[in-house]
Amino acid sequence: MSSTAHDDGTPLYTGHVEPRGEPSTRRLGAISITKMSVGPTDNNVYLLTCLETGDALLVDAANDSERIADLLGVGPDRPRLRSIVTTHSHRDHWQALGAIAGQTGANLYAGAPDAADLPVPTDVPLGQGDAVPLGSCQLESIALRGHTPGSVALLYQDPGGTAHLFTGDSLFPGGPGRTTSPADFASLMNDLTKRVFDRLPDDTWVYPGHGDDTTLGAERPHLAEWRARGW
Repeated sequence: MSSTAHDDGTPLYTGHVEPRGEPSTRRLGAISITKMSVGPTDNNVYLLTCLETGDALLVDAANDSERIADLLGVGPDRPRLRSIVTTHSHRDHWQALGAIAGQTGANLYAGAPDAADLPVPTDVPLGQGDAVPLGSCQLESIALRGHTPGSVALLYQDPGGTAHLFTGDSLFPGGPGRTTSPADFASLMNDLTKRVFDRLPDDTWVYPGHGDDTTLGAERPHLAEWRARGW
């Protein structure tokens, strides 16, 4: 059996998915994480499922509502989508939000300053440190102000010890997300430094809103470089 696959033949999770290609799943001790690319701008959606309860949370109903519905599956054993978290208010991250919310009745979460810019009402506005339930588990909201005023990341602390961080467009391999003013850039870099890099270890796995995953350890050496270049 190839080292790129599990014993049952399913591919190992690497953090890479092809644009509009097949989803990829990793299984942790208490949750599973499924990543899929949707839409014309290669947006990542993440389906997190509590393995004990079957309750699920979707990070960014970005596009391709039919493919997201297929990801949720059919039948009595499919995950029960309880929550949708929108990481920020840019249009490419919520094109399927209304359709998936209407189909599932999921509670909608978003950073409080961005909530008014979303196409459907937010049920739970998020601030720094707020808890987001996932069955018998929970995630933590981390406000990362700059890409938009209400951008949020979601932190899952695996009982096995590794942290998992869903960053939207606030952190990518190679640097922070786009900002439109020096003040916004400084705000985002300050939040990333204090709330992410100063707090979390190098093995923290980062799941961005577009493209491949990374780790904080891979990005940490470049913090000063990012500040110096200003983007």
